[in-house]
Amino acid sequence: MTWIAANIRWIMLVAGALTCTMIYAAIAPHAALRATFGETLDGPVAEIVVRNWGVLITLIGAMLIYGAFHAPVRALVLAVAAASKIVFIGLVLAHGGRFLGSAGIAIAIDAVLVVLFIAYLAGLRRRGIPA
Repeated sequence: MTWIAANIRWIMLVAGALTCTMIYAAIAPHAALRATFGETLDGPVAEIVVRNWGVLITLIGAMLIYGAFHAPVRALVLAVAAASKIVFIGLVLAHGGRFLGSAGIAIAIDAVLVVLFIAYLAGLRRRGIPA
């Protein structure tokens, strides 16, 4: 835990930068879907939803970068980012192995980040700092 607490700023910066790469979905929704899931959706509604999804994920990344430099919001940012990543992991895994080939790396990275975020938040609670 002390290693995580000592390096949380760098962990959040790397996590934020990686998460911000999903701006790709806002710029090129079909290509981002193909790269992430190996499939794409067609139609104007799909384009709106995928672009919005890309922006929302990018905002999570921006929050992680902001939280790396602003300790008072760090716990909230980590909780929101962990929740978002847990939902993504759960949704992909709910489809069995169908998307693991294409989204497997994202799932693995997000799972590691969730463990780090939760460990940091648990450490705050153990030290009596409200998380």
